[in-house]
Amino acid sequence: MSRTLGKTLLLTVPSILLLGIGSGWISRASESNRWYAALDKPWFVPPGWAFPVAWTTLYILMGVALALVLDARGAPGRGRAIGLFATQLLLNLSWSPLFFGLHQVRIALTVLIAMAVMVAITITLFRRIRPLAGWLLLPYLAWLCLASALNWEIARLNPDAETLVHGEPRGQITR
Repeated sequence: MSRTLGKTLLLTVPSILLLGIGSGWISRASESNRWYAALDKPWFVPPGWAFPVAWTTLYILMGVALALVLDARGAPGRGRAIGLFATQLLLNLSWSPLFFGLHQVRIALTVLIAMAVMVAITITLFRRIRPLAGWLLLPYLAWLCLASALNWEIARLNPDAETLVHGEPRGQITR
């Protein structure tokens, strides 16, 4: 590993990881979120512990992939690839606040679909610059496909998700 790649890794991996964790923390993205707990969920929703494990792993892989491309100075298409990566990362960081914080399930789904398309293109661009960088993003794309299916089903099962009273179970009679 080159010295510059090592330094770049020390910048990109913690930065992306902290941004991702921060986005989730700000929006209270977890099973303990009362609004989320009140939603009907599809049968294939992973257990709660899987989300932080998956996202931590994915953010680390994203940081390594980005570092590899950043280290490829002078590579054709590098600027475009980095720009597209940054754009999808901004969308990524907006998803948790949209979904968990603002309860905008359908808008969050649109963001996920846009992210998946951008990540697929980013994979192609990264692979042209550093093949390993593209391969490292494949688990991220797979997770985005699962997240999109989950988000779709939550929207379908909860047509009133945006107006669901924060933490109030469905069908509860209140006075």
